[in-house]
Amino acid sequence: MGYAMSTLELMALTFIFVLGVAAFAALVLFVVDKTQTADTIRRNYPVIGRFRKLFSTLGEFFRQYFFAMDREEMPFNRAQREWIGHSASGQGNTIAFGSTRNLTIPGTPVFVPAVFPLLKEQRTQTQPMLIGPTAAKPFMARSIFNISGMSYGALSRPAVEALSRGAGHAGIWMNTGEGGLAPYHLTGGCDIVFQIGTAKYGVRDEEGNLSDAKLREVAEIENVRMFELKLAQGAKPGKGGILPGDKVNAEIASIRGIPEGKDSISPNRHREVKGFPELLDFIGHIREITGKPVGFKTVVGTYDAWVALFELINERGQDCAPDFITVDGGDGGTGAAPMPLMDLVGMTLREALPRMVDLRDRFDLKERVRIIASGKLVNPGDIAWALCAGADFVTSARGFMFSLGCIQALKCNRNTCPTGITTHNKRLQTGLVVEDKYRKVANYANAIVGEIETIAHSVGVSEPRDMNRSHVRIVQPDGKTVSLENIWPSWPSYNQTTMS
Repeated sequence: MGYAMSTLELMALTFIFVLGVAAFAALVLFVVDKTQTADTIRRNYPVIGRFRKLFSTLGEFFRQYFFAMDREEMPFNRAQREWIGHSASGQGNTIAFGSTRNLTIPGTPVFVPAVFPLLKEQRTQTQPMLIGPTAAKPFMARSIFNISGMSYGALSRPAVEALSRGAGHAGIWMNTGEGGLAPYHLTGGCDIVFQIGTAKYGVRDEEGNLSDAKLREVAEIENVRMFELKLAQGAKPGKGGILPGDKVNAEIASIRGIPEGKDSISPNRHREVKGFPELLDFIGHIREITGKPVGFKTVVGTYDAWVALFELINERGQDCAPDFITVDGGDGGTGAAPMPLMDLVGMTLREALPRMVDLRDRFDLKERVRIIASGKLVNPGDIAWALCAGADFVTSARGFMFSLGCIQALKCNRNTCPTGITTHNKRLQTGLVVEDKYRKVANYANAIVGEIETIAHSVGVSEPRDMNRSHVRIVQPDGKTVSLENIWPSWPSYNQTTMS
């Protein structure tokens, strides 16, 4: 009996102690909240006001997993992410009972099935396409779907290695992003597109100007197939950036060609490029030094501004033309960008892509200049729409991040990515196993191409690039659908009033 009483007494004393500690902690928090001046809610409602921030933080995760419907989330919904996850795992993507997609939402693409689709023996696989026919070393690109620009530094080492090995396995290209060429880009033996940003990382001299010697060194690497001059990207058009010195370790400094431990500033545009004449000159210079195809990436704001470029190309001759143009939509993504630029600046790809395609075709450059679509294209329907609109290739960044295991935690800019993709925290990186993830990258790429070919055969063409705007209809506000050909008439049925 005495033993039982002592245990109860101990429990009682423990409870009183815990209660006392809690009361003391509440008192301390009360004083802290009441005396601080930064947070009005905590000052007016000490202690309990702290729960507002807690619930706001947790709400983001509860909405994602418990409250949002499969097709409600932004920027990518659960249905999109799960399709990528199943594809990356090599699982079948068949579904039962019926579609959960709301087909009455304005802007939804609806593909037009052929009355008599092609038989199996009439179908062909997607054919390679030549880029840069006038370059000394043109590039025969094998896949219509490829990896968009993501820099080493923004991505972790295992993420870059997994993407490189997956790209090599699937036969697709990988864009380095503007952070220069890291050794990890080359581990998979894939085709590489070297992106030259405004800071010229990887091919710059000490003053930040383009170094012909370093450019030539990069071009001598066999796997580097093309060079992309980055004028702008969808999430932050017209915005440079600062790479903080604390992120510039010895490895990053060596890869990018900048001083270790010092802030590195990227201008908001290439200083050498003041207008279209300088742009064509710069592209020509890079192509002459490297011998490889050169193009540029940009965001469209207005159709009129780009007419002058194509007029200048025809005036100078087609040899001066860029070998490709990557059109990024204002709905594109990035690791970190100001909200006004990410939300409000630049046309969406749905409007920008047909405009740029029509401009190219209007000036008779279809066989000379390839169009690459980039910006929030992650599922077969997205890519098929882009091909119908006139794109020759499609690239995706976030789609491949999902294939690596990204859960859309929206922490890319905080070095706390829970999946190890956008963090340099070694503990978090250990969760990303390259040997497993590279297979998922390859599976995703192959699944996309396979499903696009299925759509192409359904609408009655032998391969995806044979699709055109008549093969897709767009849902209107009244619920009816209109052919994309009627919304954006293809050249030569082009009409000036449609383009303004």
